[in-house]
Formats: sequence, C-alpha cells, structure tokens
Amino acid sequence: MEPVIEMKNISKTFGSVAANRNVNLSLYPGEIHALLGENGAGKSTLMNILTGIYKADSGEIFFKGKKTDIHSPKDAVKLDIGMVHQHFRLISTLTVAENISLYSDKRDFFVKTRQIEREISECSKRFKMDVDPSAKIWQLSVGEQQRVEILKLLYRGAQVLILDEPSAVLTPLEADGMFRTLRSMAEDGKAVIVISHKMHEVMKNADRITVLKDGIVEDTMPATEATIERLTKGVVGNRAFEHKYEEKRKISDEKAICIKHVSAINDKGLTAVKDISFDIRTGEIFGIAGVAGNGQRELAEVIAGIRKAAEGEILLKGNNITKASIRERINEGVSFISEDRLGMGLVPDLDMTGNVILKEYRTEKYSKYGVLQSKSIIDSTEHFIKEYDIRHGGLGLPVGLMSGGNQQKLLVAREIDGDPVLIIAAYPVRGLDIGATEEIRNTLTEASLNGTAVLFISEELEDLFKMCDRIGVLCSGEMIGIRNVQETNFDEVGRMMAGEREVHKGA
Repeated sequence: MEPVIEMKNISKTFGSVAANRNVNLSLYPGEIHALLGENGAGKSTLMNILTGIYKADSGEIFFKGKKTDIHSPKDAVKLDIGMVHQHFRLISTLTVAENISLYSDKRDFFVKTRQIEREISECSKRFKMDVDPSAKIWQLSVGEQQRVEILKLLYRGAQVLILDEPSAVLTPLEADGMFRTLRSMAEDGKAVIVISHKMHEVMKNADRITVLKDGIVEDTMPATEATIERLTKGVVGNRAFEHKYEEKRKISDEKAICIKHVSAINDKGLTAVKDISFDIRTGEIFGIAGVAGNGQRELAEVIAGIRKAAEGEILLKGNNITKASIRERINEGVSFISEDRLGMGLVPDLDMTGNVILKEYRTEKYSKYGVLQSKSIIDSTEHFIKEYDIRHGGLGLPVGLMSGGNQQKLLVAREIDGDPVLIIAAYPVRGLDIGATEEIRNTLTEASLNGTAVLFISEELEDLFKMCDRIGVLCSGEMIGIRNVQETNFDEVGRMMAGEREVHKGA
C-alpha cells in the first residue's frame, strides 16, 4: 500500500535548539500512528511542519507519492490534512454548527442553519460521536469540545487527521470513547496521527508507534511488538526516574489553610461547589480526587481568589482571606499552578523573562523606583532554567513556542519561588512525559518538606497515592469523604469518585 504521507529528512531549528533532525515518517490510510516522546522531543514541531504552521529548514514531504510544498495551513487544508491542537480553537459564544461552518469551505449565505446542523448530526453519527449542533461551545464539557474540533476536520473532508495529546484533558472513560471514534475514522480509510506521552494508551489503541528523542527518530514499530521496556528505553534512554524524597514529611499541627462551608457558582450560574470544609496543615500534601467537572476548577479558583465564594470562609494561617483580592492573596503566600497553563498561568506571546516577573514586576525584587531591573530579571530566569532543567530556544522567544512540559516547569518554578504558604496545584503533571512528571512531583514534595502546604488536584489515583498524605474526594461538587492515604486503597477512592458515600469519617 502506498503511504498517504511521507516526510523525508525533515530538520527544523529554533535558535540554538534543533527540534527535528533528519526525521523520516510515513503514514498509511486506515492506520492510527502514534508519535511518542518526551516534551521537547520534536513531535509537535514535526506535525506543525506537516500542517504548514512551520516551514522545515530542510527535507521533503510527499503526498500520495508526489512531492509537495506546504507553505501555510491553507496548503495543508487543500491536501485534506487537519490538526486538533492541545488548546482548542473554538469561539465559546458561538454554537457547534457556527464554529464548524466558520472553518468549512461550504459556507454559503443561502445555506440554512438547520441544513448545516442536520449535516453535522449525520457526520457525528457516522463516526460515533454525540454532539448537539445547536449547543453553545461554553455549555460543552472538554470532551465534547474536542469532538467539535474533530468534526470541524471531518465536515471539511479531511483524510489525514493529527491530534496533539488528545487524551491529556479527558477522563479515562472519555479517552476510551475518543479512541473508538478514531478507530472508526481509520476503518473509513482515513490516516490518523496521535501525539502522546501515554505508553499503555498507544500500545492499546495504535497500529504503529514512532518514538522521537531529542529531535531524532529513536524507534519505529508495530504496536503489537511494543513493550513498556522498549518504549521507555526509546523515550528516556538509560535514565532511571525515582522519587527523590522518601522520608516522611514532618506535618505540623498548624493549619496553613482552613476551608469552612464554602460554596461557589460556575460559569453557567449553577452551584459547582457545595458546602465544602477541610483544612491543610503546614507541610502536608492534600489531594483532591474526582472525575473532571465535579467542582475541582471552581474550588481551586475560589481559594486562589479568581472566583468569589458564594458562601463560607477561607482562613490562611488564621487570617480571613475570603474577600481578599488575587494580589492580596499572592502577597499573603498563595501560589496557583493553573490547569490551563497558557490560558491563565502563562502569557504565550511573552518571552520567558516577561512570564517570570508576571506576579512580582512591581516588587523590589524586580523593580526600583518604578524601573524594571533587567539584571535581576535575567538572573532569576537563568536560575529557574538551571534549577528546573527548562529547555528553550532563547530567553527572547515567546513561551508559546516551548514544549508543554517546559512551559509547565517554568510555571511551577515561578509559583514555588519564595517559599509560599500554600501551593494550589491543579493537574500539574497532566499531559507531561515521564521525566517532566517526576521532576514536578519532586519539586512539590520538596516544597512540602520545607513547610509549604500543597493542594494537589488530579484525576490520576496513582499520582494522588504517590504524592499525598490525605485525599478528599469530590463528586457533583460535594466532598464525599476524606481519607488518610495509608488507610485506604484505589478501590475505595474510586467508588467514592463514583458517588458512593463514606462509611466512616476520614482523618
């Protein structure tokens, strides 16, 4: 069978960083091909070249056996190549049908909305997706929004579909449903590329796997021949990652933060957090477990001051901060690692130095008599780069060009700097590779050893049990129960995530 896409000897550099070095990749109709590798391995760069966002420094691309030049996304669209990016490109105030129509070349003033909605419904049913064409984007879950992004490509007639970390923001159930959709697309003759970090996931769902490391193809294999050992060696080489801090955290009796009967309203005007109470002690890592969309985001934003509490009190070391501003909470020692690193945590168009000083540009640390101190800013940035092994193409490049893992390490470095009283870490390792995940786990653990209280929010039970001292479970905005990690197990916490009430009260 002839490949639909062949990329030959593709190279691309950003400043001093070689993102791709003589990469060769082929893609066949009817297959799901996984690209595996660490953050910064060159996966997204390679696909951005295929979709015309970047121009390769050297190399050739062949489409159905013919050499082609892809100078822009428009060129890629003409070849029926489409990409679903990690950060969705939807207009939240428009409907599903309106978003899809904007992307389609079928736009016509005389085409009625109902006809478009009917066509979209037929397309979604064909590929086993359940999407309401008349719904507004802001009304949809993350999983539903992802389906809209896929439908945008299918409605336009894409034959090559690229998905960048498609399961990073999905629950396990949603991820399974998404891969069933991708399989139906492959069975329809389409070629699918999935960029991923998750080894078990690609072994289960892909047909072939290509591993990139430091911009080079390290290994390519049928998924049936893949093993965790082979993939791990390809991704990280001979490095071994272990938790650096095995000693027991010294948790004091002092309460760093107390949440008392807090309720909060979500963006739809509905109650998302219902009468929640818990505390976190100095030096403790307190986990929040729950399926996405059960109040985690609203709870984190209420504590950080981004969202107002509808009811209840928040005490930080005994001081009532319920009505304090974001700035006041930062000054009191509250740090926030947002789940939306580019939407809320970092400014993608700013360079590294600009993002480093976002919270403190008016303080004496970086400013004197109202004038920014360049040396102090650069010194801090270079310290973060060295301390957290942040790989970049230059201090002056926008952080939006960095890989997701390196963006996350920059965000974590900034938020942990200065020994905060409380770190709110919302899905801090979501979508990260093995190395970046372990580095951030170690960083948060070290912060707790130094006396910082950590609120660790995750859907992954393995992360919660490895990191936390206690776990609180959210379901439908309520705290179902709190457990000491040493006194519970995956099964009990999983049942609580599904809504089963605790039998006895946790510690």
